Formats: sequence, C-alpha cells, structure tokens
Amino acid sequence: MSILSIQSHVVYGHVGNAAVSFVLQRMGMDVWPLNTVQFSNHTGYADWEGRVTPPDEVQALLQGLSRRAIFPQCKAVLTGYLGSPALGDAVLDAVSMVKAANKEVIWCCDPVMGDQGRGFFVAPAIADFFKKRALPLADILTPNLFELEQISDVRVSDLDSLRLALRLLHSKGPRLICLTSARLADTPEQAIDMVLSTPTEIWRLRLPKLPLSPNGAGDVTASLVLFHFLRTLQPQHILERTGSMVFALLMVMMRLKTDELPLVAAQDEMMAPERLFVAERL
Repeated sequence: MSILSIQSHVVYGHVGNAAVSFVLQRMGMDVWPLNTVQFSNHTGYADWEGRVTPPDEVQALLQGLSRRAIFPQCKAVLTGYLGSPALGDAVLDAVSMVKAANKEVIWCCDPVMGDQGRGFFVAPAIADFFKKRALPLADILTPNLFELEQISDVRVSDLDSLRLALRLLHSKGPRLICLTSARLADTPEQAIDMVLSTPTEIWRLRLPKLPLSPNGAGDVTASLVLFHFLRTLQPQHILERTGSMVFALLMVMMRLKTDELPLVAAQDEMMAPERLFVAERL
C-alpha cells in the first residue's frame, strides 16, 4: 500500500517527511516522500539553512511520477507543512492527479499553520489556502486546537464550542477530523485530550500531560491517523491506537532526555505500546 507524502524535510531531526516516512514504513507502508522544503533542521532552533522547494520543481516531480503510471497504486495523499502559498496549488494538483487515477484515494490534510502560545508561523495566504481551498477537498483533517479555531472561525473552549466547530467543518467536506491536542474547560490540569469526530459521532482520548512540546509530534500523529484509517473505519480504534502510540514515543523521549523525537530508539515501543488508552464517546 503506497502513500504520497507532501511536506517538509530536515536533514537533522524528525519532522515532516523525516518523521512520517520512517513511521509509515515501519508500519509496512510504501512511502513516496515529496519535500516542500529542505532545511538543515526544524525552525524551532535559533537558525537553520536550506530552501523552500520552488512550485515548478514540485510540479515537475509530479509529472515525472505521472509518467511512471504509478498513481493507481497510491491509496492516500498525506500533506503537511507547505513553506509557501504557491505550493498549495501544487498540492491540489497532486491530489487531483492521484484521484483521477484512483477515485478511492484518501487525502489526509494536516493544516500546519501555528499553535497556541506561538500564533501563526506560516504566511497568511497559507492559512487562507487551508481554510478556503483545502478544506472542501480533504477527506481527513488533523488540526491542533489553534488550527481548528482558525479554520472553523469558532473560539473553542468547551465541549459545546468544540461540537460546533467540528460540525461546521464536517459540513464543508472532511469525513474524519482528529483534533491532535486540546485542553478544554473540563480537561484536568495534568491531562491533554485528543478528539476524533465523524459527521455522526465524537470520541475523546484523555492522556497524561507530559512536560514536552516536541516538534514533529503532530506530523507523526497525522500519519498514524491516516494509517489506522486505511486499516479500519472504526473511529474509536483509530483514536486509541494513535494516541497510545504517540504517548509511547513521548515516554521514550522523556526517558532519553532528547530534544528530537527518538523514532528509531522508540520504534518497538511505538508498535506495541505498553499502555493502551481507552476512548470515550461524547
């Protein structure tokens, strides 16, 4: 089973394709990474080197793939950090090309825009792309709380406002939405919530809050949501497996006291988490 993954890449560390490629391959998927940026390291550091991939280069790579006649083999497109507004057009072209070859292809869109406490770390035009152009076409959406609020135009603080935001987004396209992390009015101080919704049901997974804010965790979460969706359509199972695997990864990160996701060191614990969390239906 093959996945076309269009997002950032770093030489050192694990974010974007440098994270999801290993995770999905470890799960038995064939990954085709197409990099929207090539940086020395992620932008959470004080400095970095590299460049955003020019849109015409991305288009050329897509044309090269098209000539290989391999798009019918592709089961999903996974997209994340873009790097420039113009790359949005390339993403839509990629989704269109793959879906033309296989109507059952799933587009999992991780609308990377910013985070609470940091605000936006992309250009306003990129945020506008996710809200107005990507949303109606995406099958799966994996925002954090900040991104959910930006796309839905709803201030989310409790379960009622969360339900409203999710309902509005489902009405515009996505059949599955995973809120990758949130603290709402009823979230205990030492907990963090993940939420998975369809047009007919909402599930919540409550995890212990760890003293970590690792770059790349959202990318890994999106890849796991997509993987488990391709394996099963049961929202509860998707959420429980994804949350338990990400928690196992972060526990290894804490144990090793590293600043980067220890994907290689944690791979066995991720594949078979010692602690399995149970979701509740809201």
